[in-house]
Amino acid sequence: MDESLELPNAHAKPIADGAQEDNEQSSDEEDGGPDWTKLLPATLRPVIPKRGEKEYEPRMAGGSNLQVHVLERSRAAMFETLKATRTTSSKVISYGVWHPDLSRVEVTVMKGIHLSSIGHSTPRSTVDEDGVEHIQKRLELLPEEAIYLIERGTMFCWKESDIRLEGLGGVPMTVQQAYSEMIAKEGLTLEKFQVYSYLKRLGYVVTRTRPPNEHYPVAAPFPIQTSHTSIFSHLKSLIGRLAANLCRLLNRFNWWRPLRINGFCLSNKSYGSVYRTMRFIRSGHSVALNNSSPPSSSSPYQIFYNLYKPSTPFKKSNPPPPDFQIVVVNARTTPMPTLQELSDLFGVLPELPLPLPRQKRPANNAQEQSKPNEQAKAVPPAPSSTTAEQSFLRRLFPWAFPTTLQATKGPKINPFMALKSGKKMIIIAAVDSGNISFFKFSEGAFSEWPMA
Repeated sequence: MDESLELPNAHAKPIADGAQEDNEQSSDEEDGGPDWTKLLPATLRPVIPKRGEKEYEPRMAGGSNLQVHVLERSRAAMFETLKATRTTSSKVISYGVWHPDLSRVEVTVMKGIHLSSIGHSTPRSTVDEDGVEHIQKRLELLPEEAIYLIERGTMFCWKESDIRLEGLGGVPMTVQQAYSEMIAKEGLTLEKFQVYSYLKRLGYVVTRTRPPNEHYPVAAPFPIQTSHTSIFSHLKSLIGRLAANLCRLLNRFNWWRPLRINGFCLSNKSYGSVYRTMRFIRSGHSVALNNSSPPSSSSPYQIFYNLYKPSTPFKKSNPPPPDFQIVVVNARTTPMPTLQELSDLFGVLPELPLPLPRQKRPANNAQEQSKPNEQAKAVPPAPSSTTAEQSFLRRLFPWAFPTTLQATKGPKINPFMALKSGKKMIIIAAVDSGNISFFKFSEGAFSEWPMA
């Protein structure tokens, strides 16, 4: 083996012209990918400049005068765009007065469509020209609602003052002054306003979860899901619990033979009852934590906003139950929620309905074959005397009969979809220096869906 070939040197081997062109073409294809413009006709191919150095890339020599001219022209166009005056139609501009002592903005002139879901009516005592004091309702805005309208240019706001300009009781406020005076009022932080503004721009309706005063409209409570069972099932479950407790007192419990109690006291031999008998550690979210303590008011994980979808019919004076509830935290100063904090959040949330299975669209042939069967079943059978007697007794004593939901077979629920969606859900908005991230936390009911 020739040792001279292994020694490095500074002399490069000459490359043939054909090989150099092939290398350049292969490197171009690897860097830029396939040239799709070659598939188009010659008349439709766009004019692509030749590959070269980046236009705004700094050079050692300072660059050419042409590049400097193009760069300066682009900068000037950007500055001119930013300096352009924002224009708004006078038909959509509202007027308001900021009251620092109340931390509210009183809307004096209401225009536009934004106030259809923003603001609340509050009775305030006013004094007329004759000096008579009376109660009058007026539209007031919370700090985040006022900043949002001022920032988007749909409201002119004045600060309450003894100086009156053009008949308005105050002096004009800028956007910077509105930020400095309204932030940190009524529990509002910069992170909470950023989340509010972001969701409002997406079309959602956002309200406070905890009313700041007694006149603020409160969302309707969530519907309580109650299971209607007959009196016989109540008696059966009560007798079963009493028998099980009696057996635990009389017999000594053997961990290696837990089925003896079930076989002696209970007659149900299903798989669910067998596995429940073998379980000696309590499971489920109804079991209290070891370090369970009352919810702390100083915890940053508190529900602050109610969120409504754009498609949800919303009435400002009587808001419906919210579609989502949001917690806003500062990602720089707030750690991840603990198990106790999540349990406190889920303790005030309602249970969500089970997700329905996906509907399968029938084929055209199946629809055509089902038409004659539907025509044959169009004539309902005549009700018998026994069914009429049962319906009469059911109307007289509805508590003594099971519900009709047990007789009718509903859609089969997919347990994996139910575990994925969870029984309860909360959304946490983490704001990291203006970057908003939404995280969904769900409470899964694994003990209610046995996989065996």
